[in-house]
Amino acid sequence: MKKFAFILAAAGLMSVAACSKPETPAENNADVLADNLQSAADNLDAMADNTSNAVAADALSNAADNLNATADNVKDAAANAH
Repeated sequence: MKKFAFILAAAGLMSVAACSKPETPAENNADVLADNLQSAADNLDAMADNTSNAVAADALSNAADNLNATADNVKDAAANAH
């Protein structure tokens, strides 16, 4: 029985040691939000590439740039929050 308890304790300690520093829920949410913003920016870039109106293409490209900047700000804010 003592060997079994020792094995369980060792397994528990190894599982704790394997976890370096998990992301906090806020960091995880920020990463998901930033990924969604970047996906939206990619969609706007694709729309800009597919339009024949130069003014609309510029507006879509600017909106995509703004979304990418916002995604970067979200990631930075989450990283600096703690």
